[in-house]
Formats: sequence, structure tokens, C-alpha cells
Amino acid sequence: MKAYRTATKAYVVGVGMTRFEKPETRDWQYWDMVREAGGAALADAGISYGDVEQVPVGYCFQPSTAGQRAAYELGLTGVPVYNVNNNCATGSTALMLARQLVEGGAADCVLALGFEKMKKGALGGGADGGARGGAANDWSATSPVAKHYGIMAARHGFEMTPPTAQIFGDAAREHMEQYGTTEAQLAAVAAKNHRHSAHNPYAQFRDVYEVDDILAARTVHRPLTKLQCSPTSDGAAAAVVVSERFVERRELGGRAVEIVAQAMTTDTEESFASGSCIDVVGQPMSREAARQVYERAGLGIGDVDVVELHDCFSVNELLTYEALGMCGEGESGKLVESGATTYGGRWVVNPSGGLISKGHPLGATGIAQVAELVWQLRGEAGERQVPGAQVGLAHNIGLGGAAVVTLVRAV
Repeated sequence: MKAYRTATKAYVVGVGMTRFEKPETRDWQYWDMVREAGGAALADAGISYGDVEQVPVGYCFQPSTAGQRAAYELGLTGVPVYNVNNNCATGSTALMLARQLVEGGAADCVLALGFEKMKKGALGGGADGGARGGAANDWSATSPVAKHYGIMAARHGFEMTPPTAQIFGDAAREHMEQYGTTEAQLAAVAAKNHRHSAHNPYAQFRDVYEVDDILAARTVHRPLTKLQCSPTSDGAAAAVVVSERFVERRELGGRAVEIVAQAMTTDTEESFASGSCIDVVGQPMSREAARQVYERAGLGIGDVDVVELHDCFSVNELLTYEALGMCGEGESGKLVESGATTYGGRWVVNPSGGLISKGHPLGATGIAQVAELVWQLRGEAGERQVPGAQVGLAHNIGLGGAAVVTLVRAV
């Protein structure tokens, strides 16, 4: 038995992902996705599955021990496999477990995996397969998000629209009423991210749309149109997380990106006390997770060059600008309109295309965000490269709730 190791820094030395695909367009199973993404991450790190000591695997729509079934495609070495489910924050939760195992000295090499094989149609009131593509009353009092949707209903009532789009759309309505945010500013988020995805070979969609195209698309839940909503997606992502001594022993300094700080928060009284959908969908969680990360890292949003954030709907990108401290409360519409969050601006946000255009296989999303940041900080992002990127931030959120913020830095 190996002796327990002392605490250490954690580094990402290998990443991989599949292309994110529209469900049912590619003939593959979730284990095929993991073989592709996990194999790419191991090859990127220059190691074998035999070097891996522990494996957290994130997914939402498969049964228990699906993580083992997927990881077995990479090898049958008997290492611990942890099955992780945390709604849309599942991928970043698996990555956080990998980091904690390494930083705590329990392992020198951990492989974080995330995948999803989804069904066509809008995501319902939770990642439970039975609440898909229906009205808001698809969820019941026993649902883990019943409290969230109950607050939405008390303020806004029900409409016969997909529940997840409805709760975020109602948050958009509140933001417009309180701060004068316009439909064009919401559409500018989507137009930016669709434009970015044109250069991402892993993106589900690579078409470019202008603001007028976004506004003219079919309304899902006013003011959100189809082109402002992340799609259901199939796909997987993987990251190899290792200790400082592993980096030194394997001479991986040229591949390593440091996880400087990471934090997860869940709902507090602030999420529900106001009766506002802006709070219910997670802005307070995101704000607190960011605060903890900045404090632990000794860095702030002003030190960040590139951001991958959870734009499940265009409004959530605006809410997250404010939560991360990129602008003041209510100023996010003007921020995106100014060009501050695209190439040539202060930050480049979602160079991958984000969830809206890259796609959103729930279990893979959080790891795919960090994969994009690793490529950016290594200077390997091709046509979407952010010039001189040295510090990146990932933000991943799930209703129910969990928010994970991760700060990474080039070595």
C-alpha cells in the first residue's frame, strides 16, 4: 500500500473531448465517447491509463456505475471510480474531486471524466429524464428543484413553455424591468458566442448569426429565442489532474496548467429570500464562489484574460458578468454591447462558443470548459486563440443547486 502523501499543488497536464453532437445524429454509446475523450486526454499528457490512480466520472442521464462502464474502455486496472451527479455542474464537480484528491495527497494522478448521451427536446425541470420537453408542471413537490420553480410560479405564474427556459427567461424579464436591459443586448450574447464557435471544431453548431437573426428566431420563452438557448447534446470531456511531484518526475512542465484556486457553493437563504428568479437561478451562488476563488488565489477578475462561463441561456451570461465582478449590478447588458467580452475587448468570454453554440452535454460541460482554457493558456487554440492568455476562469452552474468557479494559470 502506498503511503499517504503530503499536500501538493494540482495541475492539469492533459485534456481531451469529443465533438459535441446533436442527440441521435451519431451512432455511439456513452462509453464510446469516453474512450475518445479520455484517450485523447491521456495521449495529451503522454501517460497511460495504468498511471491513473483514481477516476471521478460525471453524468446525469445514465444509471449507477455507468462511470465504471465508461472508464473500463480505457483500462481494467481496479482503481476507484466515483460516479458524480450534480445537475449542470456535474463536470466541474468531477474535476473538483480530482483536484481535491491530488491536493490532499491521496493520489498523484487522477483522471476526471464527464459525458452525456441525451434525448432530443428541451431540458425540463431537472436532469431526471422524465421532465423533458414539457410544461413547468412536469416537476412535482418531490423534485429537488420544486422550491426553485415554486418561487418562479409565485412571482410569474406558469406558461406552457419548457421549464428551464421559463425560469431563466423570467430572470431575463426581471433584469429588463429593473435595469433597462434590452432584448438586443441579450441577443448580443448569443451572436458573440455563435461567432466564436465558427472556429471551434468541437462545437455542435458553427453557424454565425447577427443580432437581428437571433431576435427573429422562434421564441422559446419570451424574451429568449431558440438561438439564445443551449441545446441538448451528446459528448464527453476529460482532464488529467496531477501533483507537482508527478509533473517533475515525468517532466511535464511544458504541458502543465496550474489549478490556482477552485470553489463550489450551494444555495443559501439569499437564493430564495427575495423571490427573484435572478437569485433562484444562481447569481448569489456564483458571486460567492468567485469571491472565495479570488481570495484563495490572491488574484481578481482584472487578472483574468479568458473566461469560459455557463451561458445555458443568454441571460445567464449577463448575470454571471455581474457575479464575477466584471461590471456593476445591472450593467452587464451595456458590457456585452460595448465589445468588452470578445476579441479586442477586456476579456474574451466563451471563445469556444459557450454552451449556446458549442453544446451542453451536462456531465461533460464543466470539464470541456477547462479543456478550452488549457488550450488557450498553452497557445494551442488555433483560430480562436486569445493573444497572450495567461490566466483563465471557468464558471459552471447547476440548478438545485451548485456553482463551481475554477481559476487556472499558465506555468
